Amino acid sequence: MCGITGYIGHKQAYPIIINGLKRLEYRGYDSAGIILNENNSFKLKKTKGKVSDLEKICSNLNSTATVGMGHTRWATHGIPSDKNSHPHLSNNGKIAIVHNGIIENYDTIKKMLLSKGFTFQSETDTEVLVNLIQYIQDSQKLNISTAVRVALNEVIGAYAIAVMEVDQPQEMVVARLSSPLAIGIGDNEYFVASDASPFIEFTKEAVYLEDGEMATITLKGVDVHKIKDNKKVNPIIQELKISLEEIEKGGYDHFMLKEIHEQPKSIMDTMRGRLLVEKGIIQMAGIWDYQEKFLNAKRIIIISCGTSWHAGLIGEYLIEDLARIPVEVEYASEFRYRNPIITDEDIVIAISQSGETADTLAALKLAKEKGAFIYGICNVVDSSIARLTDAGSYTHAGPEIGVASTKAFTAQLAVLTMIAIKLAKHKGTISKEKFNSLLTELESIPAKVEQVIKDTEEQVKKIAELYVNVNNFLYLGRGYNYPVALEGALKLKEISYIHAEGYPAAEMKHGPIALIDENMPVVVIAPKTTHYDKIVSNIQEINSRKGKVIAIVTQEDTQVKNIVSQAIEIPAVSEYFVPILASVPLQLLAYDIAIMRGVNVDQPRNLAKSVTVE
Repeated sequence: MCGITGYIGHKQAYPIIINGLKRLEYRGYDSAGIILNENNSFKLKKTKGKVSDLEKICSNLNSTATVGMGHTRWATHGIPSDKNSHPHLSNNGKIAIVHNGIIENYDTIKKMLLSKGFTFQSETDTEVLVNLIQYIQDSQKLNISTAVRVALNEVIGAYAIAVMEVDQPQEMVVARLSSPLAIGIGDNEYFVASDASPFIEFTKEAVYLEDGEMATITLKGVDVHKIKDNKKVNPIIQELKISLEEIEKGGYDHFMLKEIHEQPKSIMDTMRGRLLVEKGIIQMAGIWDYQEKFLNAKRIIIISCGTSWHAGLIGEYLIEDLARIPVEVEYASEFRYRNPIITDEDIVIAISQSGETADTLAALKLAKEKGAFIYGICNVVDSSIARLTDAGSYTHAGPEIGVASTKAFTAQLAVLTMIAIKLAKHKGTISKEKFNSLLTELESIPAKVEQVIKDTEEQVKKIAELYVNVNNFLYLGRGYNYPVALEGALKLKEISYIHAEGYPAAEMKHGPIALIDENMPVVVIAPKTTHYDKIVSNIQEINSRKGKVIAIVTQEDTQVKNIVSQAIEIPAVSEYFVPILASVPLQLLAYDIAIMRGVNVDQPRNLAKSVTVE
């Protein structure tokens, strides 16, 4: 949640920071602000709304400052408003802060500061932190870097922060705990950001702060220390792998549409170097190196949130069906709070697009304390989850900017499918012939996804026109396609704000059937695989209540096609691979309906891409 960007160097800071905020707006977009230090004087502009609104009020800024920082917010403490927007200033006006995260003990600190005569202009925990820094600096006569470190040892919570002092115009102090922060290393210039996207055109080198680290940045360099004990750290400079083209729209109207169209490539990239059909192997070092742990595991626990949880459900079907290992899928947000039973014979797989999801990180830490083996599946190299796990797999989907996940989801399915097939081979639960057949078919999936996009895009748009004004949707699926129904419903409600529910088709008659009438569209994932006859019966039950059925069907299947209002065809594949193909037209349907309703699909209300707070 929230995006931080900053600059110290020899260029004008404002255009670099404002452009960086635009690239970080996927992390939060209910308010934005910028502060520049010019000639030992702060220039502060902030507003409720988007970065474009901030640009408007900065039109007459005329600053030549070469140091500054900005913030785009997703509200936690305090409603979206001008006053609650970041940056925040200390009471003496000399210290400025931008902050991503939550200070959990802010209320106790605030009461102490109020007793010392401090006043507050906002409802935020961030303003409490900046005034704590001022209080510590004034009372203990400390420099800004030391005051920040002492203050952070007093707070409980999660944060990424950047701090400037007006009297130190060529210095910035940054720190992180459970929230990402990158420092770009340029030519006599330095960049700060929540991820590397704001500075990718300026440098290919970056330092990623570890949890519990802080850095003092000046034109002389980056000085990194531990927050707890001030122990010096020698930072590791990493080469950035992303390109500018990857984080731009590339001619598409929206990032979400671009990312839907990128799925053939992102799935292929995820399988590249792993799915080696000509050699008859799946090469995954994270599985191979710990093969015995996987094969002897009493159970696998998959923990994740949102779309990644739906991927986990499909992973459960795949691993249990093919490899015959018991799997449980848990919401990470609930897992740590219910005193779960975990042993050193368990494997915990964490799935997260960003690798920074706070709930998933907290659940992982608990599982690790209990002795479980931790395996991560995420999209962001060197993210917190990647560093915490014992082993894992990157999805290689590339940067995903649209808040509603598309290509990251299908890339997660590709990884889970490869894991299931590989484990099945090593356990001997599938024959060599079936293993080779699945490898060959999986290799064909990217091309089939491309075919689905090409064949269905215009048809889905026409279907969307028919249902753009409805208020409720029901999504149904059986077996592997029940999680697909959940994901389809989530996509629709995330970006169109239409109420949608996903259900196992067999459960329809145990409650949801009461909702069905001529005004209720029902999306049914109905490929010609296992449970086909049962799903046909479910469709007939909907028809008898005058419901409108939109079905995802196998090409050349006329039975379902003849009894539904609209049918969207996908190529015939094994049921293991249907979720990847069936998800694509559901993504397009949600996208088209949202566009027709005038919704900003890349930045839906109340949502942010990287959920780094609990």
